[in-house]
Amino acid sequence: MATWLTLRENKDFRTLYYRGRSQVHPALVTYVRKNRLGEPRVGITTGKKLGRAVVRSRCRRVIREAFRPQFSKIGGWDIVFVARTRLTTMKSTQLAPVIESHLRQMGVIDDA
Repeated sequence: MATWLTLRENKDFRTLYYRGRSQVHPALVTYVRKNRLGEPRVGITTGKKLGRAVVRSRCRRVIREAFRPQFSKIGGWDIVFVARTRLTTMKSTQLAPVIESHLRQMGVIDDA
């Protein structure tokens, strides 16, 4: 199974925040921007406002698992997911349709 590249550099996150497109949901904010690599790079942000480390780690796991089915449909895009407080009570099966609709609305996934 293929894995995606991870965004780690602060400048990459800032570029997406200022130059990328975004979609907002009470549990998640999604930022996307085309990259020239031909493969997706994904970053996940969980702020301290969500809770302690255990809660933040769980939120990252939920986002990764909800994104996993969409990964094979994505080409060269940089994507950042920002967790919001509503996410702390959600499961990945509840979040998956939110991620899919965000990616469809921003043209990352084609309606085919």
